Amino acid sequence: MGDGLGIVLLGATGFTGRLVAEYLFSHAPSSLAFGVAGRNKEKLESVVRDVRARATSGNSDRTVPILVADSSNETELRAMVKRTRVVCTTVGPYAKYGRALARICAEEGVHYTDLTGEVPFMRQSIDDNDAVAKASRARIVHACGFDSIPSDLGTYLLWRRADEMGLTMGPTTLLVRKADGGFSGGTVASMLELTDAAKKDPKIRALVADPHALEPTPPEHPDRKDRFNVAYEKDLGAWTAPFIMALCNTRVVRRTNSLLDHAYGPEFRYREVMSFPKGPRGAAMAYAVLGGLGAFTAAITTPLRGLVEARLPKPGEGPSAEVRAKGSFKIDIICDTRTKAREPGPKLGVRIEGEGDPGYAATSRMLGEATMCLAEDALPERFGVLSPAYAMGDFLAARLGGAGVKFTVSVRE
Repeated sequence: MGDGLGIVLLGATGFTGRLVAEYLFSHAPSSLAFGVAGRNKEKLESVVRDVRARATSGNSDRTVPILVADSSNETELRAMVKRTRVVCTTVGPYAKYGRALARICAEEGVHYTDLTGEVPFMRQSIDDNDAVAKASRARIVHACGFDSIPSDLGTYLLWRRADEMGLTMGPTTLLVRKADGGFSGGTVASMLELTDAAKKDPKIRALVADPHALEPTPPEHPDRKDRFNVAYEKDLGAWTAPFIMALCNTRVVRRTNSLLDHAYGPEFRYREVMSFPKGPRGAAMAYAVLGGLGAFTAAITTPLRGLVEARLPKPGEGPSAEVRAKGSFKIDIICDTRTKAREPGPKLGVRIEGEGDPGYAATSRMLGEATMCLAEDALPERFGVLSPAYAMGDFLAARLGGAGVKFTVSVRE
């Protein structure tokens, strides 16, 4: 494993990369050395000056080494990887810019984190890197932002509580109660890249549609395919609509369960939806979300795409500091349980909430803490291409609780 630096952040000059650099600068302990990397030395120097000026802790005098590395230059990437224990990358779309880096980290025994929500990229990384990373004792951990830490870690914590009570998990639903924030150009670029790839390649379309695309072993009773409709769900007391991030999050959650040898239970099922209040107003909101998703999907797969792209943020762009500060999120995950005799048990729930735009303010904290967790904490001896919850579990939950992302588990009835 590399020595010298604890963390190297690749992509620090991008929109999200700058936020992560600022977070690490202010929150990484002085004993944890970190550097920034990218293609342009002058831009990296500017980033370091900016984050130093905005530092919120006593670390304003810390030294931040600058490493020049292009994501398309494997020689530069390998030299960078050899200098650190963990590489954190915000350079997406990851299918385009992340494959070589993940492979080199696996080969060199260096841990890795990213923000991908791209299921085909994660599937390729598992196929290419899992065995190599196990041999080198590297942890390659994808989806360490709002995709997919709240879903993955929240479900894991529900399982921990159920297990303590001698229960297993049954049908489990994530409800997005609130998610206020803005779009970034990087997220848009990843969505468009995946849309283009799926349009051209039927294998990618099938992979994206497969609920169990990331699992090493399929469950005894598979989940149904994703639902894309509006419904009033009496047991939840809410109108529900599709949640666009479910296409990634649900796969990551199911991978954790599979890596844990399906410990969540034989009747575990998992889905994610957006939640709206009872009554006509809630129904109108749910149908508006469905209509918006349908219109956006239609627009980017037709000749109208150029007009839509012209109005969307470009890579390197994102919501203002004011929008990021005003944002927040609130999520519930509700789980039916079963006793050892497979009789119904009490419902369990976890409330996940945080201040700040979920895609950027909260995501930069999640990625920063996950990266520091890999660099510093005495984690279980698990290596390979891992999910966040399987790799870091309780350690990451404790870190996030101190970083403004709160997980509260409770017995609901």
